[in-house]
Amino acid sequence: MHTDSILLSDLSDDGLLRLTLNDVKRRNALSEAMLAALAKAFADAGSNPSVRVIVLAANGPAFCAGHDLKEMTAGRSDPDGGKAYFAKVMALCSGVMQGIVNCPKPVIAEVAGVATAAGCQLVASCDLAIAAETAQFSTPGVHIGLFCSTPMVALSRNVSNKHAMEMLLTGDMTPADRAAEIGLINRVVSEGALKNTTTELARKIASKSSMTLATGKRAFYAQRELPLAEAYDQASQVMVDNMLARDAEEGINAFIEKRAPQWQDA
Repeated sequence: MHTDSILLSDLSDDGLLRLTLNDVKRRNALSEAMLAALAKAFADAGSNPSVRVIVLAANGPAFCAGHDLKEMTAGRSDPDGGKAYFAKVMALCSGVMQGIVNCPKPVIAEVAGVATAAGCQLVASCDLAIAAETAQFSTPGVHIGLFCSTPMVALSRNVSNKHAMEMLLTGDMTPADRAAEIGLINRVVSEGALKNTTTELARKIASKSSMTLATGKRAFYAQRELPLAEAYDQASQVMVDNMLARDAEEGINAFIEKRAPQWQDA
């Protein structure tokens, strides 16, 4: 299966890159091919100055059903019972999730349908997420004897411990409105308004300095893992470096002079 058929890519003139999961028959499962396509897409987008914001969407009734369990099961026929293959797939998946976080461009998930297991992890790994009223989220591994340990990493960094544990221990579906309440997604809109709402948000973000956005995204994820004093030390240094950037000087001057800034993305 060609990766360009299971992951569609469209870059608009205003710098919005729309990536669309398109393996509808397999419910957009994170097969090896899909993981490889996503890894390349985010790496390419991160180094492409024409890309300002990334929207991750999906075709079909499922946003993403998680790992391709048929593909995983086939790995059990290996001499080691699949151990090396399972390790390879988990490393690929973890690399994609970290690639989203480490990508200097903001990533917005546009979710219609269900996002389960590693599909829920995919949503949680994005910087922002907008969902249709019909969207549902779950980490259902406990139903099949496989705890959603890797989805847990992204989930627990989005919602509080007790909400995360409830999803992980029960495997129950979480409707979109509840997902918004616990912080897994930003907001819920009607299915008909989903694309326009996400695009409007993406364009608002894309109008900012890409240097500033990259600086802020990198600093946000870095400081979150540090003790309070270290977080302030690091963030203070980021502010100093940011103040010395041309776009910060331009933005402050534009504010004082009551005019629109002219970003140089530097």
